[in-house]
Amino acid sequence: MLHHAGIEVRPDEIERSVAFWEALGFGEIEPPATLREYTWLEREGTQVHLMSTDEPAVPPRGHVAIVARDFDRDVAALRELGFEVERRREHWDAPRALALAPGGHRVELMAMKP
Repeated sequence: MLHHAGIEVRPDEIERSVAFWEALGFGEIEPPATLREYTWLEREGTQVHLMSTDEPAVPPRGHVAIVARDFDRDVAALRELGFEVERRREHWDAPRALALAPGGHRVELMAMKP
């Protein structure tokens, strides 16, 4: 089981990044006192840690993949917030899409787990 993914984000993109993850059902949680310089979000035991840095590393093909709570609703929520979401070729006979989070991080949305 994957516990968390750490994503580097420019300081001016933290707020927009939180909105992105909240649209996917993640909620902000308080990190331990020793890690308060980061912003943590969680959904059903899986966390995303937004790490503020002036020069974030954004892999060109690397990505985080999540199973959407409700695929169509989550895609619509991201689009309503102005995020780019592109439907992709289906695998496992289920829809999937690629969304661009603030700073260019790729997030795969899956309608169901393989």
